[in-house]
Amino acid sequence: MAKPIHLKDHSSDAQIVHRRLVLAAVFMALMLAALVARMYHLQVNQYEYHSTLSENNRVHVQPIPPGRGRIYDRNGIVLADNRASFSLNITRERIPDLDGTFELLKSLMDLTDEDIERSRRRLMQSRRPFESVPVMFELTDEQIARIAVNQFRLPGVEVQASFVRHYPFAEHFAHAVGYVGRINEQEMRRIDPVAYAGTHYIGKTGVERFYEDTLHGKVGYEEVETNARGRVLRVLKRTDPVSGKDITLHLDSRLQAVAEYALGNRRGAIIAIEPETGGVLAFVSQPGFDPNLFVTGISFRAYGELRDSLDQPLFNRVLRGLYPPGSTIKQMVALAGLDTGTVTRTSRVFDPGFYQLPNHSHKYRNWNRSGDGWVDMRHAIVRSNDTYFYDLAHKLGIDRMHDYMTRFGLGTRVSIDMFEEAAGLMPSREWKRNARRQPWYPGETLITGIGQGYMLATPLQLAQSVSLVANRGVWKRPRMLMHAEGEPPTEEDTPPNIELRNPADWDFIISTMEDVMHAPNGTARNAALNAPYRMAGKTGTAQVVAIAQGEKYDSKALQERHRDHALFVGFAPVENPRIAVAVMVENGESGGRVAAPVARKVFDAWLLPSDEPLEFTAEVQP
Repeated sequence: MAKPIHLKDHSSDAQIVHRRLVLAAVFMALMLAALVARMYHLQVNQYEYHSTLSENNRVHVQPIPPGRGRIYDRNGIVLADNRASFSLNITRERIPDLDGTFELLKSLMDLTDEDIERSRRRLMQSRRPFESVPVMFELTDEQIARIAVNQFRLPGVEVQASFVRHYPFAEHFAHAVGYVGRINEQEMRRIDPVAYAGTHYIGKTGVERFYEDTLHGKVGYEEVETNARGRVLRVLKRTDPVSGKDITLHLDSRLQAVAEYALGNRRGAIIAIEPETGGVLAFVSQPGFDPNLFVTGISFRAYGELRDSLDQPLFNRVLRGLYPPGSTIKQMVALAGLDTGTVTRTSRVFDPGFYQLPNHSHKYRNWNRSGDGWVDMRHAIVRSNDTYFYDLAHKLGIDRMHDYMTRFGLGTRVSIDMFEEAAGLMPSREWKRNARRQPWYPGETLITGIGQGYMLATPLQLAQSVSLVANRGVWKRPRMLMHAEGEPPTEEDTPPNIELRNPADWDFIISTMEDVMHAPNGTARNAALNAPYRMAGKTGTAQVVAIAQGEKYDSKALQERHRDHALFVGFAPVENPRIAVAVMVENGESGGRVAAPVARKVFDAWLLPSDEPLEFTAEVQP
């Protein structure tokens, strides 16, 4: 039986197609409505957000570091300048493969593993997004060409021109002017990140650090349009930076050169002060170091050589060196004795070559073992007689001696703008009780009276103490800054002047110091030979190692670094002091024979006219 044949129902098929078209149209309408709603939300409701985001992808704000202020000496000679340099900069956000980029740079620029590690640390430091970080400095023409040829392989890497701090006199002003270095993490937490945007350097030591706010300046900005690869297409807006202010110091470059020449190859310190103003004229700490090494980052090897050197070139002897002042304080002890009425100018002590406390067998030796016989105050200062000052210290007592010595700045920080200065130590009963948990002994008073024992002072404090004598007690704190561009002078927090009951005692003490230099039996008479002006001074010798009771000091039996230090303090001319000087020669042994002639050359250079050129070489005679 034949099966029935189904005829195609066109009407039913048309209905199915129609329903499908309607569903598709509805679906498309819903999708279109959702798309329109989304576009409305993005374009209208979130317009400001997305327009800002889009603008940030196209427009970047780049900081413009200010030019750092220059540092000049009193004659306008540049001590710290800014030198144009090309650096290799990396923007971390624009580098897809940082490890690969460093490997390529290592092969192109001949970088060591130490260089790579140092560059990585710089990139890891806190900074603004899209802020470039310099990883190499002082690029040569060949290195710049290598980067240019391989630029397509180094996205986010570019060569930029900038100014780098430069010290034209290198080590000769390193301890006075100081240096700048890269901002570290600790400093980054302390400084204002906005004020230092785009700046990679900050003052680390010396004048550079103390006057950082003056020298730094104010950062500028520019809005730039970039393409997708980070290339700058155009500058949209610019706010120029304000350069740091130039500053002028009291330092005199020629006097500095003379002082260094006078000191020669010996370790030591020289500090010269203008008594009338307190201005520091010369500041020598020897040996020195090249501060330019620290500006862009010193290598571990180079720093290790400086740090581990026995001569300690990084150590600032003028501000941080603590030395027993020796006999350079005797004129101040004498003033204390006169002002308290403990002794008179004519009080005499018999010197058999030693001093003994009552009921004690220990002998405190005079440097002249044969003794000077009967000595009064003038003779004691001129000959630097220890026995006289043992006796005077015993009569004064440590309490009164401490009081007078601190009035002269010993045991305290004396400068205005040298923050690295150590306070030194002027011992007292209270200090020993707190620091050593021990009582004060009479014998300690005696050796303090000749500047030994616990007593420690910096060369700067010794220069200030003799400047106070030259000023007859009028305080002028030592300062480096003469003036800063457009700024008023720094206000001085001055200690009270030293006023004696009898002001004529100043003249007497100064006359005894004058005899030290000019009298036939003065300890520094050879340093003042043929001088066309009168000078006043005091020599000193400070022990480095103790000598046992009954033994004599034997220079040949001691290692060079165990020999006595040589010291001298003085000023000139006597009638109108224009310069006060402190000289400390490590292991120089004799203040009169070694330190005083150094001071004489400094005096001559400042007081006598000369047309000698400024040269920091040992061959040039001052």
